[in-house]
Amino acid sequence: MPDQKTIKVTQTGSPIGRRHDQRETLVGLGLNKRHRSKVLKDTPEVRGMIGKVQHLVRVEDAK
Repeated sequence: MPDQKTIKVTQTGSPIGRRHDQRETLVGLGLNKRHRSKVLKDTPEVRGMIGKVQHLVRVEDAK
């Protein structure tokens, strides 16, 4: 089985003043404070979550 592709997601924006579902999406991605990063599997589910909060995160390929 080949290695799963991974992506690095970094929170760049604050959830203050955002809708509740956007805050919950950040928590679901494992992010809770600005400038924190997580390495996640590149799946359609994760991409959908990133799309919902794309204005609050930065996405890069994980090494």
